[in-house]
Amino acid sequence: MSRGAEVVVDRVSRSFEDGRIAALVDVSFRVDPGEYVAITGPSGCGKSTLLNLIGALDRPTSGEIRVGGERVAGLDGARYRGSVVGFVFQFHNLIPTLNASENVQLAMFGHDLGRAARVARASALLAEVGLSERAAAYPPTLSGGERQRVAIARALANEPLLLLADEPTGSLDSATGEQIVTLLQRVRAQRGTTVLLVTNDPEVAASADRILRIRDGRIEDATPAAAPRSASG
Repeated sequence: MSRGAEVVVDRVSRSFEDGRIAALVDVSFRVDPGEYVAITGPSGCGKSTLLNLIGALDRPTSGEIRVGGERVAGLDGARYRGSVVGFVFQFHNLIPTLNASENVQLAMFGHDLGRAARVARASALLAEVGLSERAAAYPPTLSGGERQRVAIARALANEPLLLLADEPTGSLDSATGEQIVTLLQRVRAQRGTTVLLVTNDPEVAASADRILRIRDGRIEDATPAAAPRSASG
């Protein structure tokens, strides 16, 4: 049975500069628990803005987002990001002065875990992403693909129900990017985690169950043929 979270985006808009710039306009869709959805579209169309709203890094100007049945706007943002959502960014955002294991453990602080438990969990996660032998390595000594795998391990540290990945292959060569996509697919298959992936790469998008295309801040279309259901339905 899936343990991923349902995501409902209901008539969400986000504007900046007192309404002069509309990043998102009346966006509605639903993602089923455990579904893997790619969000694509031209640069500046609102893809990353949408991911930031779902991850409570920003708030919509209007509309509502619900994750696992809870209104995101009503949640403690830090607690939500520490327990419900895992983030993977294009440039990994690892701390260069911490080794791979310590970077993964960093996400566990604030939870009721002792050092031994943190180390054990980090070791298990690094093994899951194929980096057992690199646990003591520091980010500057890791390849781009290895750094991104550490970032995925860190994103999974607190067993999130939803994984948000913003251009996770954007700074990688095609072969390494393919490895990251395969890893995300395996995470979804083995853990049942809901995955929302922002990408400009059509081959990366094709790995998902469904593709949402955004243009000028609006949902332009969805593939396969079954369009995303109304957030109210």
